[in-house]
Formats: sequence, structure tokens, C-alpha cells
Amino acid sequence: MALLDTLAVQSYCFREFKESAEVASKTREIGLDHIEVCELHADFRNPNEWKRIVEIYESFGVSIVSIGVQTFDGNEDDESFFECAAIAGAKHISAHFKVGTFPKAVAQVRSWCDKYGIKVGIHNHGGYLFGGSPDVVEQLIGLGSPQVGLCMDTAWALQIGPNNGNPIDWANKYSEFLYGIHFKDFVFDRNGAWKDTVVGDGNLDLPKLLATLKAQGFDGVGILEYEADPENPVPALKACVEKMRSLA
Repeated sequence: MALLDTLAVQSYCFREFKESAEVASKTREIGLDHIEVCELHADFRNPNEWKRIVEIYESFGVSIVSIGVQTFDGNEDDESFFECAAIAGAKHISAHFKVGTFPKAVAQVRSWCDKYGIKVGIHNHGGYLFGGSPDVVEQLIGLGSPQVGLCMDTAWALQIGPNNGNPIDWANKYSEFLYGIHFKDFVFDRNGAWKDTVVGDGNLDLPKLLATLKAQGFDGVGILEYEADPENPVPALKACVEKMRSLA
């Protein structure tokens, strides 16, 4: 499956490791050579410094396929996010919008997508942040497509509940505008609290999701995310990679 050939990891998984060389090395250690870099590991307002960081990843044989999750709030300076993605050769940015500024911000992002040849995927972040609920996602995609689509976070979709947050249903509903996926999995306590687990070991029907994506010919970015064990994330991330590849 082509998706697994370019499977990436979200750099937030390595948030306790601040140096780019450390993050790149651990990316290779878990068996991957692609990454989505977040702002914890780069200043996307400083393209010149970013060029140095890109060179570090390249020296480890790690390709940057996406940056984010970036918040677009109507600021003209946000164009630097696109400039940095282009410097790295990335064709995707995962993004948030804000409730008070999204009409202006979406219009800006559409124009920058055209200028730089980059797609933006809205990262759904559960039921408690703007852009997380299905009706808001649908509205934002309606305003922004085809330049703006969805970067589906499977765990946060699950957090909404099975009737409205089934990742397989979302993959089918938004197949035309599914530009990225954060492969993440949760288990839930009786009070609704969530906990990260190895992808496919929790509530995510990973085999069915991968089969759905294969049938659709999904060609967006696939990004692993595991947020537990921040001081030692490598063992669980290795298990995530193995689980994904076992289902190829």
C-alpha cells in the first residue's frame, strides 16, 4: 500500500527531545524516514533558520512531508508557514482555524495554497475545539475546498462518539477532500477520559480504515501520532509502525 511507503511521524511525539538531530534520529529508530514537524521543533516565522533545520533532517535521510498543526487566524504573517513548507518540499500543512477569524483566514489560506502548490488539511481536535465537530468541519471544507480539506485525526474523531465520529464514515464522507490522516488511537474510561494506545489496539478499526483508504486510492499524507510516554516514545511508536505494516 503506497500510504505505508511514505508513512510519517508527527514530531510532537518526540516533544521531550528539542534538537532536530535527536528527532530525526528517533524517526529513523522507529523505522520511518518521513515526518510532520510541529512548532515545538521549529520557528516557522524564521525561514532562514528553518532552512538549517531542513538540512539536518535531510542529513539523516528524513523527508518533511508536512508541517503543523498550524493555527491560521487571519494574520498576514501566516504566509511564512507556506514559505517554510515549500522550502522543505512539503505539499501539506495541517491546520486549525479560529471561530472569530475563520472567514478571513480561510480566504487567505486558499490564495496561499494556489501560490505555493500546497494543500491544507483541517485537523479535527475532538468535540471541544473549533474545527473538531463534524458540522464545523463540513462548513470549513465548504468554504475552503478544493484547496482546504481534512486532515483527519482518527483518535479525536473517536472522541466525538460512534454516531458522529466514526473514522471509517469520515473517510467515506470526505474522500474527495481527505488530504491527510493522523493515525492515532484512544481507549476511554467510564467517565470519558481518553488515553493513547498503540494504533489499532484501542477503538480504531485500523484494518477496515486501511482497506477503505486503499479502495479509495488515498494519496494524501499518513502520519503516526502517539502522545503517551513522552520521555520514551520509541517502543510504542515502533509497535505502531509494525502494526500498520502488518496490515499492508
